[in-house]
Amino acid sequence: MLRKMYDKTIALASKPHAMWAMGAVSFTESSFFPIPPDALLIPMVLARPDRGWTIAFVCTAASVLGGLFGYAIGYFLYETLGQWLINLYGMQQAGHEFRAAFAAYGLWVILVKGLTPIPYKLVTIVSGAAAFDIWVFIAASIVTRGVRFYAEVALLKLFGERIRKFVEKYLTWVAFGFLIFVVGGFILAAKFL
Repeated sequence: MLRKMYDKTIALASKPHAMWAMGAVSFTESSFFPIPPDALLIPMVLARPDRGWTIAFVCTAASVLGGLFGYAIGYFLYETLGQWLINLYGMQQAGHEFRAAFAAYGLWVILVKGLTPIPYKLVTIVSGAAAFDIWVFIAASIVTRGVRFYAEVALLKLFGERIRKFVEKYLTWVAFGFLIFVVGGFILAAKFL
């Protein structure tokens, strides 16, 4: 079953609408969706390495725009929708502590958390709730999301065929590792923030 899903994702990754799908996932992941855009970015770059930089740009731009939507949720709707989303992902304590961290280390919180597996949606919503400077938020989001996605594309372009062979050979382990990475980010956010 996993092999069929992988083959289908690789096949879909080269289709014209794949860029729109990845942009939508990247946008929603920054504000409320649990699946990171890497799940589409990686197969898209493996399927079309010639479009890697365009894929990174779209992923970064959509993520920053989605981050602005998450910021708006935190700024305007923190007590209702923002709190509900944070509770949905079991990050209540992290949300409170994260909000307090903004008072002292706002920019550094965004820069560090934007590069880690800690859910970026937490960063965006709490940034809005803390009324963090919007322009600094945008600049930090461009830097962190850009570094992450462009670095992934650079590694895939450099080692793409070897990575593809590794993924195909150890697909179950790679999928399991990716799942641990995503779930681990939520656990880190819930326990240690």
